[in-house]
Amino acid sequence: MATKKKSWRKAVREAMYAAAYAEARARTKSKSPPFNYRWEHITAVVNASLKLAALTGADAEIVEAAAWLHDIAKDAKEEHPIEGAKFARDFLPQTNFPQDKIEAVARAIEDHMGLWRENGPLENLESQVLWDADKLTKIGLTAAIHWMGNDLTSSKQRDTLELIARWRSMEWREKTVASMHTESARRAAQERFEGYNRLVDELEREWFADDLV
Repeated sequence: MATKKKSWRKAVREAMYAAAYAEARARTKSKSPPFNYRWEHITAVVNASLKLAALTGADAEIVEAAAWLHDIAKDAKEEHPIEGAKFARDFLPQTNFPQDKIEAVARAIEDHMGLWRENGPLENLESQVLWDADKLTKIGLTAAIHWMGNDLTSSKQRDTLELIARWRSMEWREKTVASMHTESARRAAQERFEGYNRLVDELEREWFADDLV
C-alpha cells in the first residue's frame, strides 16, 4: 500500500518558516526574534503571486509553490536561486505536488535573482509573475514596514536620521519599477514607488520640523 504523501502547501509553508525563523534568530542573535523579516517578505510575495496569477492566467499552483520556496536557500546569497531550485526539485516529490509541474517551479525560482532586469524581460509567464510579486514587496509601503522591522531588530543600533538616509539611498527601486513584466504589476509598482517616496519625504519633513514653517 502506497504511503500517503504530505500536503504540499503545508509542507512548503513549514519548510520556509523553519528557514526564515533560523535566519531571524541568527540575525537578531535572539532565541525569540521580535521580527521575522524573511517570513513577512515570503507571505507578502505569496499574496501578490496568487493575485497576479489570477489576473494573468498563470498556473496558480506553480506560482504559489515557487513563491513559498523562492528564498528557501537565502543563506547561499547570490547562489540562492540555484540552490532554491535544487531544493524544490528534491523536496516537492516528497509531497502531493503535481510531479509534472515541479520543473516549472524550479525554473521560476531560478529566474527570480536580482532587483532589476538588465537582459530584457523573462519569457516564462510563471517566472514573470514570481519576479513581479517578489519585487513589488521591495518598493512600497510594505517594504517600508519590512525595512523598519529589519533595521530596528538588528544587532546594530540605528537612529532616525540613519534610517531616513538608508531608505532614501535605495536608488535601485526606480530600476525595479521599470523591470516589471505584467500590466497589473507595472501599475502597482509605480503607485507603490510614489507612495514610498511620499512616506520618506514626510518622515524627513517631520524630523526636521519643517511642517512648522
